Amino acid sequence: MKPIGQSVKLGLIVCQHCGRWIDEVETEKVTVLYGCCREDSCRNGKRQGDIEHD
Repeated sequence: MKPIGQSVKLGLIVCQHCGRWIDEVETEKVTVLYGCCREDSCRNGKRQGDIEHD
């Protein structure tokens, strides 16, 4: 069976400071990557209530 041409994006990039969704990426399995969004309060250092992750 041929693929229909649509890909499923299983990867998610999340801001490590505020938890805001940044982007989706194509991956082979469900994956969460952490980065930093463009909010000044996130880029200039840690915010109160930062997300704790492994």
